[in-house]
Amino acid sequence: MLNETDMRHLRRCVELAEEALNAGDEPFGSVLVDAEGNARAEDRNRVADGDRTQHPEFALARWAASHMTPEERAGATVYTSGEHCPMCSAAHAWVGLARIVYVSSTAQLTQWLNDLGVPPGPVAALPVNTIAPDVMVEGPVPELAEEVRALHVRLHTGT
Repeated sequence: MLNETDMRHLRRCVELAEEALNAGDEPFGSVLVDAEGNARAEDRNRVADGDRTQHPEFALARWAASHMTPEERAGATVYTSGEHCPMCSAAHAWVGLARIVYVSSTAQLTQWLNDLGVPPGPVAALPVNTIAPDVMVEGPVPELAEEVRALHVRLHTGT
């Protein structure tokens, strides 16, 4: 069950996703939060320059590996506007981050993009626990998912 702290961090993820879209990028945003509920780092998608690995979840996993102890990582949560892709799921698990909370699921995003006629990407759209079975995952969050869907519609239709 998500609490108000969870919702506050998820709202920030949606803001970061919109910031990414406004900067000409794909709408994804993420926040890394320690066990005490403090935001330690945040990022947004940065793939518009052609480097398709510049996902915020991957950046936060690298940041955590460099700036947090293994014990701190084991108590941390990554909040994100969209469920991690396989690359980001693996990075999350490899650095030992504990929990992922996402607004919209991989299944939702896949359906939205299909409805918009967007062809699938080169990597299979798989849920986090298919890649990282021991990572605690919560989501989707229906009360925010429509905002994320609207960002993807705007990206692909301009409206």
